[in-house]
Amino acid sequence: MKFTRLRLSGFKSFVEPTDLLIEPGLTGVVGPNGCGKSNLLEALRWVMGESSYKSMRGSGMDDVIFSGTTQRPSRNMAEVMVTMSNDDRTAPPQYNDSEVLEISRRIEREAGSAYRINGKDMRARDVQLLFADVSTGARSPALVRQGQIAEIINAKPQARRLILEEAAGITGLHTRRHEAELKLKAAETNLTRLEDVTSQLETQLNSLKRQARQAQKYKQISAEIRKLEAAGLYVAWKEAAEHATRDAQALDEVTRLLAEHIRSSSEKLRERDVLGEKLPALREQETIRAAVLQRVALERNSLDEEERRVEVRRKELDQRLVQAVADLSREQDTLGDTDGVIAKLLEEEGVLKAALGNHGELRAEAALALQQVASALAEAQEQADAANAQLMELTAKRNAMGRAIDEQKERIARFDREAAETSAKRNALLAQMGSTGDGPTLGAAVEAAQAVLASNETAATHLEVAVRVARQLETDTRALHDDARRKAERLQTEVRTLTNLLKAGGDDLWPALVDQITVDRGFEAALGAALGDDIDASSDESAPAHWRGLPPLDAAATLPGDAQPLSGFVKAPQALARVLSHIGVVSQSLGKALQAQLLPGQRLVSREGDVWRWD
Repeated sequence: MKFTRLRLSGFKSFVEPTDLLIEPGLTGVVGPNGCGKSNLLEALRWVMGESSYKSMRGSGMDDVIFSGTTQRPSRNMAEVMVTMSNDDRTAPPQYNDSEVLEISRRIEREAGSAYRINGKDMRARDVQLLFADVSTGARSPALVRQGQIAEIINAKPQARRLILEEAAGITGLHTRRHEAELKLKAAETNLTRLEDVTSQLETQLNSLKRQARQAQKYKQISAEIRKLEAAGLYVAWKEAAEHATRDAQALDEVTRLLAEHIRSSSEKLRERDVLGEKLPALREQETIRAAVLQRVALERNSLDEEERRVEVRRKELDQRLVQAVADLSREQDTLGDTDGVIAKLLEEEGVLKAALGNHGELRAEAALALQQVASALAEAQEQADAANAQLMELTAKRNAMGRAIDEQKERIARFDREAAETSAKRNALLAQMGSTGDGPTLGAAVEAAQAVLASNETAATHLEVAVRVARQLETDTRALHDDARRKAERLQTEVRTLTNLLKAGGDDLWPALVDQITVDRGFEAALGAALGDDIDASSDESAPAHWRGLPPLDAAATLPGDAQPLSGFVKAPQALARVLSHIGVVSQSLGKALQAQLLPGQRLVSREGDVWRWD
């Protein structure tokens, strides 16, 4: 076979379809460096089945596709076709029907290669065997490349043997032999695997035989068990038949007794109907008397309870009145003592003034004593004012208590009148009820009413306790609510700061500097309060608002008190070094006290978000 034409399309530098005719004789390609001469040889090796992208001088097999230039776009596929003449019919038998063999290889990006021989899809292995049968191939020594002559001279005997085998035309036989050896190894592996499977199947077969013997024995034992069960069921059936006969006789006897009981029951039902006709009138009379008795008992208990409450309130007011009188007398005594002290102090003041006029050398000592007396006088005056205020308050309380006592006395008198009227009504009702023949019934009704009243009082007590517990719970809940509201406000401040810290800036032209800041846990609110909206500025100096990376100050002013620089809790770019060194972190209680000591440009912040500036 002879090569007659090489057609390239999209292969490396051959972006347009290009035909290279190989005429009889010696065909040469001449051109400057970089014109694509080596690409022709690589295209021939590639169509022969070359599978190494390194031999194609690329980082991947897709690199053989034209990658584009500034003037032309890249291609998505590449194809190389080699045409060989088969006039003398020396091709392998399966391809010897045609005078021309067209072998092509086509590759698409990320889709792999496809081979064809005379338009039929083939494997890469088939193409490699075809060229091996004609003593050539992608890696044949006949394809001379740069440095190959030196490699052949310095080659090892094994490499020279491959050259001789190719020259002898037995490369295809060695290739087929290698494939046959691989298939034999695979067959041996399969045979080994079949032996393992056979041994496993024999083990399973023995197990199945043992199970079959056990199943046969189980069937025999099951047949015997069924026979024994049938015999037992027959015996049970005979006993059940005898019991059925005895039960039928007992049923007849029970039926006779039932008929007698039904007859007696009918007689009792007739008697019950007669008594039932008399029952509604008796129940109505009982209901009326029970209602009257219950109403009387309720009114009596209500009056007794109100009387007890009034008595307790009256005693309480008497005690408070006695206490108020005692407090009033004590305050009056205190006021008298205060007046005496004031008079004595005034007398001493006069004596000191006289002594000051007569003795000039004691003037300093008198002035000091006068100052002490003035202080004592001011203190006494304050005590007198407090005593007067307390006296006025006690007087007002006494008057209020007096009015409350009068009101309670009027209320007691009204309750006495109502009790007398209720007692008269009760006597009248008892007189209307007439005969006392139903005394036991009324007594039982009274006891039931008292039990219901006691139950209601217990329920009322429980309800009062529940109300007090609910009020206390409401107070505790309100306190917790206030604490939670204050915590929520602090958390909202931290949330706003963290929102600014975590705000995404990937789509902005100038990303904010906040994306480059790392804050220790608990100092987010302090950082947000210290920098404010300036935290959203960019570090890019081309932005309208930005931070400039100025060098540190030569002599930075120290922060007042125990304030710690905020830079110790924040990891930020160098552009924030100045401002962070002039911000101190203090507690809420110290911020206001240290504000007056701040120098120009300094400020203090707390972890809760408070801020104090120098101005």
